[in-house]
Amino acid sequence: MLGLEPEDMVPSHVLVPLDGSPLADDALSHALEVFDCRITVLNIVTPLDATMSEGNILEADEARLDEAYDRADQLIERSRHQASAMNRTVESAVETGEPAEIILAYIDASDVDHVVIGGHGGPKSSALRRLLGTVATAVVGKSPVPVTVVR
Repeated sequence: MLGLEPEDMVPSHVLVPLDGSPLADDALSHALEVFDCRITVLNIVTPLDATMSEGNILEADEARLDEAYDRADQLIERSRHQASAMNRTVESAVETGEPAEIILAYIDASDVDHVVIGGHGGPKSSALRRLLGTVATAVVGKSPVPVTVVR
């Protein structure tokens, strides 16, 4: 990279999106081990709508939303314990919306200069989506900052 000094490439704020998966936990561990800077964990509550429910049986009601926020709080508390075990701390945020869009918006709004995300592969249409997962693929493709995908 022309014009960048090594100290310009060292991040000062790393974002780690959490979804409760083992790969997200691994992503946080990686960030805590590798980056000696401010780390924010972000959990995204995705509102249920009729297109997301199985056979349109589930309804997006207040109780379901409360459960989703309770789960987000639990994930953030778990990440704090994980950081504490490594003598570190993390900042936290909970947002609502479509995960990739929220992550990209958070990068812009919060001076994030690196993202560490767990990748979820599976039987999707493209090879990249199979390797990284849909959200990670979207973030890698549109992020204005470097992204590390942990698999």
